[in-house]
Amino acid sequence: MQIGPMTKAQQRPLVQEFRLLATPVVLFLLVFLGFPAIVNLIYSVSDVSFETLRQPELSGLKNFAAVWSDSAFWQASWFSFRFGLLTAVLECALGLFLAIFLSPLIERRSWLMAILMLPLMVAPALVGLMYRLVLHEFVGPVPYYLWTYFGASLSFLGPGSAFWTLVVVETLQWTPFALLLFYMAYQAIPSEIAEASAMDGAKSHHRLWYIELPLMLPTIVVALLIRFIDGFRVFDNVYVLTGSGPGGSTASLSIYIYEAFFKQGAIGKAVAASVILFVVSFAVLYSLNFIASRRKGATR
Repeated sequence: MQIGPMTKAQQRPLVQEFRLLATPVVLFLLVFLGFPAIVNLIYSVSDVSFETLRQPELSGLKNFAAVWSDSAFWQASWFSFRFGLLTAVLECALGLFLAIFLSPLIERRSWLMAILMLPLMVAPALVGLMYRLVLHEFVGPVPYYLWTYFGASLSFLGPGSAFWTLVVVETLQWTPFALLLFYMAYQAIPSEIAEASAMDGAKSHHRLWYIELPLMLPTIVVALLIRFIDGFRVFDNVYVLTGSGPGGSTASLSIYIYEAFFKQGAIGKAVAASVILFVVSFAVLYSLNFIASRRKGATR
């Protein structure tokens, strides 16, 4: 048995085998991701409609300029940013609290976790439809009972409260996702650490703040990032509940792209907006990954 680094002659068969195994994956990515990406880039710099999909006419950066100068695009971007950030923070805060508070109960009755995960089993569009019926100003049971017993006439889907209604609906559905991640991370903390801190006289809140939360920090950051990305590109709940809203007040970037593509027929403009969204998202993810790698290297 050889001990030590392998020679180049010994590495060559392994490299060839790796290339052979990776070929199907590379071909799959080129066909199902590479080809649509190239087509989208062509459409983003072309005058194209449903009638000229096969023969687009190049127009340079005209579509990007139209998107960049469109106030509706910036309004949708601001909505998506606020919505994604607020829902991510609320979901992770509630999920972290529930994971720690309910941990002893879930340990004794593990079937409770299945019940807590039920909101994730429902499609977002169906959740939006359900809340649209429940919160409807004229036929919804919630406004009816609020008026009957408290005399309060609330318009949950009106211009003044639609944003916060959407935030609450999104938070209620996706908090179980954060709860599951944080519960697993909390359970992964070695029990010896808690026992040692208890022997040193650390109180429970000190142990949580100085020991357990720092150990869970990578999971918290990942959960925040995932939920922010998902909230930033939200479509289902918003489209079913309010659509673009009055004056585009509840139009996310996904709804902006959808309406530009299907309702306005501005395919080039819609694709240009999606390209901008992709570039910005990639830049943010790359920056976060770069910062994380630098911090990881600095701690070694």
